[in-house]
Amino acid sequence: MDFFNIVVVVGLFITGLTAIPVFTQMRHHPRGLHILFFAEMWERFSYYGMRSILIFYLTQHFVFSQGFASSQYGAYTSLVYLMPLIGGILADKYLGTRKAIAFGALLLVAGHLLMAAEGNSASQTLKYQDAVYKFEVDGRGDLRRTFLPIGDARCELNAPESAESTCTISASEQGDLVFTGLPSNAPIPETIPQGSYELGVADRNPLFVSIFYMALSLIIVGVGFLKGNISAIVGQLYPQGDPKRDPGFTLYYYGINLGAFWATALCGLLGTSVGWWAGFGLAGVGMLFGWLVFTRARLLFWTKGPAQLPDDVGRPPEAANLQGKGFIGLSREWTIYAGGLAAVLVVWLLVQSPPAQVLNGLNDFTQSALGFMNLPRQDHVHIFYLLMLGSVVFLAYIFFTMAKLTKHESQRLGLALILVAAATVFWTLFEQAGSSLSLFADQNTQLPSDGFMTVTAAQTQSFNAGFILLFAPVFAALWAWLGSRNLDPNPTLKFGLGIIQVGIGFFMLVIGAQFADGQFQVPMIFLILLYMFHTTGELFLSPVGLSAISKLSVYKVLSTMMAIWFLSSAWAQYIGGIIAGMTETDSVAGTALSNEAALKASLDVFWILGWVGVGVGVALSLASFLLKHMAHGAFTEKTPDELAAQAAVKPAE
Repeated sequence: MDFFNIVVVVGLFITGLTAIPVFTQMRHHPRGLHILFFAEMWERFSYYGMRSILIFYLTQHFVFSQGFASSQYGAYTSLVYLMPLIGGILADKYLGTRKAIAFGALLLVAGHLLMAAEGNSASQTLKYQDAVYKFEVDGRGDLRRTFLPIGDARCELNAPESAESTCTISASEQGDLVFTGLPSNAPIPETIPQGSYELGVADRNPLFVSIFYMALSLIIVGVGFLKGNISAIVGQLYPQGDPKRDPGFTLYYYGINLGAFWATALCGLLGTSVGWWAGFGLAGVGMLFGWLVFTRARLLFWTKGPAQLPDDVGRPPEAANLQGKGFIGLSREWTIYAGGLAAVLVVWLLVQSPPAQVLNGLNDFTQSALGFMNLPRQDHVHIFYLLMLGSVVFLAYIFFTMAKLTKHESQRLGLALILVAAATVFWTLFEQAGSSLSLFADQNTQLPSDGFMTVTAAQTQSFNAGFILLFAPVFAALWAWLGSRNLDPNPTLKFGLGIIQVGIGFFMLVIGAQFADGQFQVPMIFLILLYMFHTTGELFLSPVGLSAISKLSVYKVLSTMMAIWFLSSAWAQYIGGIIAGMTETDSVAGTALSNEAALKASLDVFWILGWVGVGVGVALSLASFLLKHMAHGAFTEKTPDELAAQAAVKPAE
């Protein structure tokens, strides 16, 4: 495989086109922004690099079913968005953002490098009439080919038309296994009816499965200490009311997507072509660079010189308090670090599927309570109850507080909760990228595979970040132009329009299915169009999301509303995992048993997701003209003098 492929070349062009003006603008911002820019860029590089190949690692290396892999993916990403709630509290009260970020980054380095310990691949087996046959897999990624040795023959599963296999396997619409070219003395018939054979798994090493879950746990806790805090430290660089603050966050947002693009382009290529260890290892090296840049406070961390991040930024609120007595003779600071390591063990238990007897009881209760929704039984239903508990606690506190506020303040909080619910819908649909859409790219998309013109399934996740790099400056200019003419849509309308676009994206694949080839694969242009609409939808919603919540919240519940925002993202990830599982069809070592069945299952779900997105988006857009009055001026821009006067007034307790 050519490692200098079309995705890398296009990425170099986009980076060169967009990075020069970004770095030029950064010179006019406070000292230290570039340190945070590159630290977060490398952190996102590690996260999205690992995410780009995670679903394939689960289905092709460990040979988990697509349904379990999607549920596992949802459980992992849900916990990733839950942990910053705890990390933010510890940073605000004790550690300060700088120490919290450094500790979190170190956990991330350990987690990503541990992911590279993959062990031997598991094998898919076929049991028929007491005989067990083991499938063999040649190659990786899009060059992967799956065979079943039968006697002297080696039968290929879903052999492409260009293949010269003399014996092939396919699945009928009824799920029967159909063999062609079997030798006359083969111990199996040419057609094995569904129900008379059983697919199983052999050689899955429990030790390496446990190592995998430990790696995920280190990453989850590491993100918890880092994710929210590094954004907070960016804000600390700017004084209250500084007009450069929002443009500074825009530059920072560019760094996030620059890391995301190159992560999916490079880790996605290496992971599915060289080896999983290479993709995960590169993600770990990227995080190590981020940790060194941040802790050394120098972009060129290997050189000597003064720190490029101001010393007063991100310090503990009470440094002396950290040295106070903690647990078993440790200082309070080291007690927190020890607690972080203990949290890794707790998360290790949460992120994996508990013993069957525990899940059966939870699943039975859930099925009886939510039977009308016809949900499949869940492998990680305990995450549902964890999210439910958090939601009840936080929302109860908000509703209790609203009863004590003025009418205008209560209505603002009500609008904030509506936007949080809308964002949950958006991210549930959008975050199919790492699960069902990645599997669709692998199974049902015509991906070029010819040297330089190769695009791997994992690399398709780079389309979103690439479009962000191209479109973000355009949208920023558009909002500024509309704002100067008092035509900028209110945030509620932007949310609605963003959700409509994410729904339209799924319709692109439904339309593209009309042009599927004989292998039931859709032209790649329709997947590109999906990511284009998802990106424009993201640019309508994401940049104004947290800003809108902060403007609508009263001071005393601002942190709680930020927690609810992250909690909603965790809900979106969990629900997204359930939805992705609904696209599951029978597979062999990560290869769909029937591409036709895989396409139909995906399109059935995508058709529903499209209508959900468009329906919710249209409803919210129409309602926005009424809902905007609930803001009571919260979205009205203030002059610098008004901001200075506001900052001088101490918020009421």
